[in-house]
Amino acid sequence: MAADYEPMPSDWERGLAVVAHPDDLEYGASAAIARWVDDGKSFVYVLASRGEAGIDGITPQECGPLREREQIEAARIVGVSEVEFLDHRDGVIEYGLPLRRDLAAAIRRHRPELVVTLNHAASWSNGSRNSPDHRNVGEALLDAVGDAGNRWIFPELGLEPWNGVRWVAVAGVTEATHAVAVESSLDRGVASLEAHRAYLEGLGDGPMSDAGTFLRDSAREAGERFGGRLAVAFEVLPV
Repeated sequence: MAADYEPMPSDWERGLAVVAHPDDLEYGASAAIARWVDDGKSFVYVLASRGEAGIDGITPQECGPLREREQIEAARIVGVSEVEFLDHRDGVIEYGLPLRRDLAAAIRRHRPELVVTLNHAASWSNGSRNSPDHRNVGEALLDAVGDAGNRWIFPELGLEPWNGVRWVAVAGVTEATHAVAVESSLDRGVASLEAHRAYLEGLGDGPMSDAGTFLRDSAREAGERFGGRLAVAFEVLPV
C-alpha cells in the first residue's frame, strides 16, 4: 500500500507557477493555488507560450490572443492577477539557453519561495507520451532555479540573483509525495478550467473535456492518501 501524502510546506509567502501552455495549471494545480491565495500567499503565473497551436480549427494568429484571454480569466478566478507570457512558440518550445534565461529572469523578478510546475516526465501515468513542451519547460525550469541564484549566469539580465527558492512542486505526477486539502477551493479550480472554454470545446468529447468530473475524481483519488480529504498532490523537490 502506498504511503500517505505529507502536508505541503506552509512556511512561505510567495509562489511562482511556471508551465508551457494556457490550461496546464488548471488541470489540478489551480485548486491548490486558490487555497494558498485564501491562506494569504501571493502567486504569479508565467507561461512559456500563448498556446497558439492548441486548437486545430483556429489559426495560431487567432488562437494565441484567445487562449491568453482565457488564461487571464482562469487565473482571476483563483485570485491570481499577474500572468506573464514569454512568447516561445507553442508546440516547438526548445530546451536551451534562451528558455533558461527567460525563466531565470522570471525567478529573479518575482523572488518566489515555492515554484509550481507540471509533470515533465517522458510519460503520463496512463503510459501516453508527454508533450515535448512540458518536458522541455520542466527541465529548463529546474535548471533555471539554479541559474537564478548565480550572479555570474545571465548577468546581462541586470537583475539581482535569487537563491530563495526552497521547493519545486510538480503536479500531475505518479511519484507525488505531498498534498494540500482543497475542499474549500475545488469549485474554483473547476471554474478556472472551465474558463478555457474554446480549448475544451476544441478537445471534443472525452475525459479531459469534462472539467468537473476530471478534477473531482482526481481530488478524491488524492484524498485516499490524505486522510479522506479532497486534495491536490505534488511531488515536492527540495532545492
